[in-house]
Order: sequence, then structure tokens, then C-alpha cells
Amino acid sequence: MILTRRADAAGPPPRDPAGEVDRGDTLFISDLHLAPGRPERIRLFLDFLGGRARRATRLYILGDLFDAWIGDDDNSAPYTQVRAGLRGLTSAGTACTLLLGNRDFLVGRQFCRDTDCTLGPDPALTNVGGVRTLLMHGDLLCTADLDYLRFRRLVRNQLVKKLFLWKSLAARRALAEGYRRQSGAAKTDKTAAIMDADPAAVADYLTRFRAVHLIHGHTHRPADHTLTHQGQAVRRTVLAEWHDDHGEVLVHRDGTWNRETILPSGAEQHSTSRS
Repeated sequence: MILTRRADAAGPPPRDPAGEVDRGDTLFISDLHLAPGRPERIRLFLDFLGGRARRATRLYILGDLFDAWIGDDDNSAPYTQVRAGLRGLTSAGTACTLLLGNRDFLVGRQFCRDTDCTLGPDPALTNVGGVRTLLMHGDLLCTADLDYLRFRRLVRNQLVKKLFLWKSLAARRALAEGYRRQSGAAKTDKTAAIMDADPAAVADYLTRFRAVHLIHGHTHRPADHTLTHQGQAVRRTVLAEWHDDHGEVLVHRDGTWNRETILPSGAEQHSTSRS
């Protein structure tokens, strides 16, 4: 079930006449944090893949699809279901691009072969409806969180990743669980400002990529920001995290932007809201 509200009250950003223009719906989601202990959320996502997502031309997943990904060789039951759901989506004709998040940065080539998804860079510059649009997970924008950025550089090191993947699945699960506990404890000691996107970093990425629209997740603070950057109106759209009983997808269609709420199959009908 889908609820829709407008996400472009300030109007669409300026168009770039150059480049390929997407045809049909383009969808953006992030921060689903799928895990074996969250079966309702996994079912919600699988229903989304088998329903709403198949009416789109392309789906972008901007990181943290999984709460922890310990390697493409993890064939736990929920993950095989997710692989099959994504393969069904791409086989039905919807292209899917994944960006890595801070929780699932070990998603690799085998996962992409299994699902026929494309692994995109972070940041990724694309063209949405003729507009230069920059896609990010969002953690790189939180430049005040120095402890996390140091940790990020460490765990993204190729040698560190290889050493981790050489361990048994049981050992990797234990390490991942320890990291989740430490991460949760660390957040309690950080201010809200430290864990949010730094305006200077936002401006820097928009400048470097000559983008007029930035879409990201990670902060779990969904909002539609209209900014003035170098004398022109630009936008920063922050995606929402998913929960067990609902998710949210950002939709681009024919030059307009909407946020649609994804509800479990059989949920009571809600009215459409617009802003």
C-alpha cells in the first residue's frame, strides 16, 4: 500500500539540457537495515520489490540495505530471499543500482551477479529528468564525526577487508555484532549536530560535481531542503529510514518529486496527503 505526498513544494531544480533523461518512475530508498531479526521489515521490502518497484524504470538503493553485511558468502535464509527478490525485480525490467553504506560496505561482485544489480560509486553523479543529481549514502557529509570517519577509513582499507573476509562466518558475525553494540553506545555520547550533514560539506560536493540536487540517506532525518548555492537554487533531499511497519520511497516522475509511504500488504487504507 502506498501513500503519497509532494516533495517539491519549492519547485524542481534547474534543468541541465545535456545528458540522458530517465523515462518512467525513478525510485530512491536507503537505510532499510534488513537483518534476520527483522522479518516484518524483510517482508515489507520483498512486497515492495514484487509490487511498487516493478512499475519503475530504475531503483536506487543509497546504502545500508542491510544492518550488517559480513560477506557475499552469507547464505542465511533472509538474505537468499532478498537476493531472489532483487533478481526478480531486475528480471522484470527494473534496473537497480546500489551504493554502499556504513553497515553494508562489504556487498561485492557476487551479490551483484546474483541479483543483476549494479554497484555504484559514492558519490555518484547521475541525470534525473534532465537535472544533474548527486547521489550519496550520506556518511561522508558528516565531517564533524571524526571518530567515525577514522573508523571508516580503516575498515574500507582493502587489506583490512580481505583479512576480515578470510575469517569464518561465525567469527565475522561475532565481530559485526560487537561493532553494532559499540556503534550504538558511541551514538549516545554524540550530539545531534555531529551526526548530521555539515552544510560546508554539502556545498563542497555540490561544487565539485556541479550538481543542483543532492539526494542522500544515513542521517535518518528525512527532509526537503531548498538552498542557495553560488547564486542558484539547489536542493538537498534526505531519505527516510525504513521500519518494521512502514517504509518510504522518493519518486521522480515527469519532473515532479513525491514521497510515497510503503505499508504492509493488507494494511488499512489511508488517505493521500499532499504538502
